[in-house]
Amino acid sequence: MSAAEPRRIVLFRHAKADWPQVSDHDRPLAERGRMDAAVAGRKLADTGIAFDLALCSTAVRTRETWKLAVHELPERPRTVYEERVYEASPGELIALLNETPDDVRNVILIGHNPGVQGLAEILSGAGEGDAPERMQRRGFPAAAFALLSFDGLWKGLEPGAATLTEYWAPTE
Repeated sequence: MSAAEPRRIVLFRHAKADWPQVSDHDRPLAERGRMDAAVAGRKLADTGIAFDLALCSTAVRTRETWKLAVHELPERPRTVYEERVYEASPGELIALLNETPDDVRNVILIGHNPGVQGLAEILSGAGEGDAPERMQRRGFPAAAFALLSFDGLWKGLEPGAATLTEYWAPTE
């Protein structure tokens, strides 16, 4: 793969979590979250992107979200459950993405707010269609995702380097 070929990143927030008496890391999905995760998976499949790599937080709710969403994709990408995604800032997530091997073209990152939304906003130097306006208006509710593209190598990913091409959030 050459550096000139565009790369794509999907930033996917976990679906709605329940609030049982467990640690934040161990919170499971709520019933609505399980439904929204599957719907989000179908919407991800509709993008036609073949993901090479999934970086998923180790939190229970992100792992459950990914398990339900990936079931809807035509092909399962290599999945890495990454502790550094949990409670990560946008800068920490950029540093993690900068470590992505050059042969990887399409990455999906399954994480948490405020990091995921902040990262989408920071990376988006431009936008296509009404995706930026919809993301700004809706924010980044549970199970939402943003699709960004950029040119270059992963180690060159930095603020403003990407274009927000799609945004999706479940209806409320």
